Amino acid sequence: MADPYVGEFVGTMMLVLLGDGVIANVLLRKTKGEGSGWIVITAGWGLALMVAVAISLVLNGYGHVNPAITLAAAYAGLIDWGFVPGVFIAQFLGGFFGAVLMFLAYYSHFHETDDPDLKLAVFTTMPQIRNLPLNTITEAIGTAVLAAGVMAITTLVGDNIWAAPLLIGLLLWAIGLGLGGPTGFSLNQARDLAPRIAYAILPVPGKRDPDWVYGFTAPFIGPFIGGFIGGLLYFLIV
Repeated sequence: MADPYVGEFVGTMMLVLLGDGVIANVLLRKTKGEGSGWIVITAGWGLALMVAVAISLVLNGYGHVNPAITLAAAYAGLIDWGFVPGVFIAQFLGGFFGAVLMFLAYYSHFHETDDPDLKLAVFTTMPQIRNLPLNTITEAIGTAVLAAGVMAITTLVGDNIWAAPLLIGLLLWAIGLGLGGPTGFSLNQARDLAPRIAYAILPVPGKRDPDWVYGFTAPFIGPFIGGFIGGLLYFLIV
């Protein structure tokens, strides 16, 4: 029987593998999905989260696969604070290895793609209009909606854990469509920073700098703020 750390590691790995994988399929040259657009990316991320949550729960994880959601759950009293550091580590390691597996799957297509910005965008989020304060606010709003929605869904479905992954996946799809345009909706440090580190380490051909300034602001700080707000609202209201 697996434990919460294994569940969070494997679940987050699957989230990044499939989520970054759909971005690679849309952005990189000579793939079957090249140019298929934003609807495919948002739907792919929603489905990736559905799979990731299901796998995490089956392996006795919390189904968070996201440090911001873990933080929100801790603030809401749904998880003991003593588990939080270990869960964070498991999630970041999962995100890193998920990005490595995605890179191996699309290795030939990284060679076929000339634009270094597209290669970085496969691994990480990038703002359409760079404004770090507003980008951070956007990420915080999206993450607060995600955190509150996840806790509402888990409260609604109760013991029926099989309904939660589907509804949470649909929630992320809705957030991607409604709020994802400005920043690409990271909402998850293990989805952005961990793959960003992998990008910096891996032998990606013709790559650019990983843009650490952006990586450590909007997609890192914003989700923690949003997770805190979502968890606090749940604690105060429910």
